[in-house]
Amino acid sequence: MATDDFFRARLDQMIDLRHPLAVLANRMPRGQIEAVLASAFARRSRAGQAIERGDLFGSTLEIAGAGVSAAGRPRLPIRLMASLLYLKHAFNLSDEEVAARWAEDVVWQCFSGQAYYTPRLPCDATQIGRFRTAIGEAGVEELLKATIDTAVQTKAVRPAEFEQVIVDTTVQEKAVAHPVDCRLLEIARTKVVQAAKQPGIALKQTFIKEGTELRRKAGGYAHAKQFKRLRRTVKRQRTVLGIVLREIRRKLATTSTESPATHARLNLLLERAERIRSQQPKDKNKLYALRAPEVECIGKGKGRKPYEFGVKASIAVTHKSGLMVAAQTFPGNPYDGHILSQQLEQTTILLENAAKAPKTVVVDLGFRGVDHDNPGVEIIHRGKCKSLTRQQRRWLKRRQAVEPAIGHLKSDRRMDRCWLQGQLGDALHAVLCAAGYNLRCELPRVF
Repeated sequence: MATDDFFRARLDQMIDLRHPLAVLANRMPRGQIEAVLASAFARRSRAGQAIERGDLFGSTLEIAGAGVSAAGRPRLPIRLMASLLYLKHAFNLSDEEVAARWAEDVVWQCFSGQAYYTPRLPCDATQIGRFRTAIGEAGVEELLKATIDTAVQTKAVRPAEFEQVIVDTTVQEKAVAHPVDCRLLEIARTKVVQAAKQPGIALKQTFIKEGTELRRKAGGYAHAKQFKRLRRTVKRQRTVLGIVLREIRRKLATTSTESPATHARLNLLLERAERIRSQQPKDKNKLYALRAPEVECIGKGKGRKPYEFGVKASIAVTHKSGLMVAAQTFPGNPYDGHILSQQLEQTTILLENAAKAPKTVVVDLGFRGVDHDNPGVEIIHRGKCKSLTRQQRRWLKRRQAVEPAIGHLKSDRRMDRCWLQGQLGDALHAVLCAAGYNLRCELPRVF
């Protein structure tokens, strides 16, 4: 059979078209995804800059850079970049790994909308991160919504199942080291000393040798359970950091920096280092990572892991099939019951194409006492056991079905550690993990 390109064979002639990803390539609402995400990459009109020019006839005012510029590199296809995000979380790969494997896997290229095999990287790995940030939280929710709509279209889930959901919370841990005081103090000292070199501040003493030795001693004392010596060592680390901070502030007040951005970054770093220096073990709102101030200490009552450092995330799955219909993060570690209304609101928005909304929510005891905050929704938990009907008790037995779903999110969909920056990164990561879960665990089972 002849092909459009004499020297290359088409992908649909090289692969088994019954492969789940090949089937999904034709069934997912690609047009809907591209229509929603295209607005984030539209070229915007610029106001321009007024420039005064002089000639023989006097000075004239010209506007430079106004209007919509056609300059710049053309963007990559939205379908390709969205497919890379799907595949990244479906197969538990990093940005670099998913780009490298895409160049070798013909099925992945067919899923991404390619007509011919392309033996090169689809893009640089950094472009995946920029695309993810550009579409924002609304864009990744659209990717999750597309998996739900595809599940309805392929009859993997009946629309009536969306009226009963299971909601539970977990902790999405941040990719930070365990926040030990001796380590935080030494890192803060090292970073502020490095940052002081940019505006040209020469420090009288940086305590490099003593700081390294103090951190080594603190680790040995903690391992040997010599806590009195450990406290004395940590106290000296606080003193050393305080000496460095005070010297930088004195010299920064008399140093003129040409770049206001450098000055602002240094002030922000000094503020965080001061928080680390002055915080005590029992203080609230502690800083657990110098580069990630949004990290929180959350205790979920686990015996093997009493405390986790990250952000609280809420997951909603259908009661029968276990399809993920919502995923959201909640900074500040709020009470579980107080986030139920926001979680149901997101679920309703993602299910608008199915013309259904949750009417029954099965939860654990952490969601008690919020019936008045969620009118029109029947909340079932173990605390109402005596007043439940026989059918509601059967529904309650399925509450544990959300636990293995959360386990798969963490072990197979990259939710165990979030490497993205800031609170926005936490929100994007949680939704993309849910989209990858639907793509890999739920949708292919119908083929």
